[in-house]
Amino acid sequence: MRAYHAMDWRGAALGLALALSSFGAGGQEVSINAQLLTAARAGDQLGVTQALQEGAAVNARNRLGETVLLIALKNNRPAMAKAMIDAGTDINLAAANGVTPLMAAAHAGHSEIVKLLLAKGVDINAADRLKKNAMTYAAGQGHTDIVVLLLQAGIDPNAIYEHSLTALMWAAGYGRDDTIKALLTAGAKTDLKDDRGKTAIDIAREGNYTETVKLLEAAPK
Repeated sequence: MRAYHAMDWRGAALGLALALSSFGAGGQEVSINAQLLTAARAGDQLGVTQALQEGAAVNARNRLGETVLLIALKNNRPAMAKAMIDAGTDINLAAANGVTPLMAAAHAGHSEIVKLLLAKGVDINAADRLKKNAMTYAAGQGHTDIVVLLLQAGIDPNAIYEHSLTALMWAAGYGRDDTIKALLTAGAKTDLKDDRGKTAIDIAREGNYTETVKLLEAAPK
């Protein structure tokens, strides 16, 4: 698949000198928020809890615009992520590169966090600066359980994303056969074409995913 398919955690944020947007004017508040973010970065759940108890803002953000919720998901700490959701973090608050908690959870395969976010009414269609969303990340990574959760939440299996790609094409481009089966069961079409005129079968063929090609060719038309 093309280079734009990779997840970019830094994105445009790398050139920015973003202030910690949730910090107040008082030095003590800044110190508490900085303590919260430092603890999150270190994976220190006790430190995070203590900072919150001392008044740190649940939506405090680092220079990349990431909340503790996003930092936790990015660093594979679902327990910390759940704690921040329970603490009232804005579940739709994106980083400077547009990545939301749902996208981060979908990319990392944290299905329980995805369930929790969906139950709380998260925006399932939000897209980042690469024009990717939770479904394209989940399909490309082969996280079939999350793809199914997103389909159950109302996402069209034939929705068209950037470059006229569908979730089926994303899965085909990485040989994610289980995900492809789930999408086909949900009604995904194999004859749709991207902006290069390629179908999911063509994309799987480009990646030399022989079994994926057979699976797609055998799908009902």
